[in-house]
Amino acid sequence: QVQLVESGGGLVQAGGSLRLSCAASGLTFSTYGMGWFRQAPGNEREFVATISASATFIFYVDSVKGRFPISRDNAKNTVYLQMNSLKPEDTAVYYCAATMAGPSRRPDDYRYWGQGTQVTVSS
Repeated sequence: QVQLVESGGGLVQAGGSLRLSCAASGLTFSTYGMGWFRQAPGNEREFVATISASATFIFYVDSVKGRFPISRDNAKNTVYLQMNSLKPEDTAVYYCAATMAGPSRRPDDYRYWGQGTQVTVSS
């Protein structure tokens, strides 16, 4: 049974930081690319960041470049999203996902998804 479990969300003031974690089980983590997506009320799911299996390739949506570094620890089967300089428009449910297709911005390329963790940024 493949499981992805996000943690680290919460309520933070604008300008603050949060670190999201996604712990994977039931798969060979080191062979999967990992991604972070977010979904705000009334919006479609939006790509945030992705990291390849060996961390050779990393891509971000423009709105988070320089603020939200993605990283992974294959020994811990965990991918992270360090969120800095948070803005109210970052408020969303954040999801991690796993893909065998290589790093991708497309939700349909991701085979497994977590349940999400809420991030709320107050002004």
